[in-house]
Amino acid sequence: MSAWTRRHLLGLEELSADEIRHVLDTAASFKEVSTRSIKKVPALRGKVVVNMFVEPSTRTKMSFTLAATRLSADVVDFSPSMSSLSKGETLVDTAKNIEAMGIDFIVIRHPASGAAHLLSKVLKASVINAGDGAHEHPTQGLLDIFTMREVKGRIEGLKVAIVGDLSYSRVARSNIHGLVKLGAEVIVCGPSTLVPGPIKELGVRVSYHIDEIIGEVDVINLLRIQTERQKANLFPSIREYARLFQINEERLKRAKPDVMIMHPGPMNRGVEISPEVADGEKSVILKQVENGLAVRMAVLYLCSGSHEESHADVPHQGR
Repeated sequence: MSAWTRRHLLGLEELSADEIRHVLDTAASFKEVSTRSIKKVPALRGKVVVNMFVEPSTRTKMSFTLAATRLSADVVDFSPSMSSLSKGETLVDTAKNIEAMGIDFIVIRHPASGAAHLLSKVLKASVINAGDGAHEHPTQGLLDIFTMREVKGRIEGLKVAIVGDLSYSRVARSNIHGLVKLGAEVIVCGPSTLVPGPIKELGVRVSYHIDEIIGEVDVINLLRIQTERQKANLFPSIREYARLFQINEERLKRAKPDVMIMHPGPMNRGVEISPEVADGEKSVILKQVENGLAVRMAVLYLCSGSHEESHADVPHQGR
């Protein structure tokens, strides 16, 4: 029996460790497709994917578009400003009307937490959460974990610091759910005003001083300061935040020699990360983007149910 039987990907909170590992292993088999002269497999030929991005996106939207295209699916982009949403139609009614045209997937990014869950209850099409409010961003969590496993060779026993705006970060939540289930130790770090008290319930350690933990961690995953989500000034200034939490060359000297530096993007250069570190040899930021394509191919493939029918269209799955 397959380790994956789900039609939707809504978050990592609801996935088991085996399901997460199955996605990662499937993604590893799809990485090879991007190295071919013809970068396509016919796994989703005849399927239609709608990118329903109600919030702005560059990396995630393009990554899903390329992932679907490389699986030979047809892709339709949804523009909220040009849609009936701008005329007052509900999200559910809009999605149901799109589904009535014969589509197979809706990849949704929405400012409201729970938007993807809502659509999954009313649609027959597969719903893939591409980020819902401050809740989760499961494919970003998966690609971050995939990158850690690829570079470090394991997740279990790794010590991972997630640094920055924990209050508003859906990326942090997805990372935490996945990493803890796979046996990593997670330390969250940031100003006390950006680290919500209940986050400890997710099984993480909390620190308010990056210099106290930087020497013990294997991975540092930096989060963007999301000024667009904040309702109040939660720290004195950007300059002050950079002084206390920015990963720069000087601070990096106190880290492990083989520490990995990650960032989900978009980066605020000179705030959470210095340009020298962002472009340096310890940074795997572009590798994250590269791996995101394979992870999203895996998610679309698995949620389509194609893996239950045939393995003929898929590269060999290594373990």
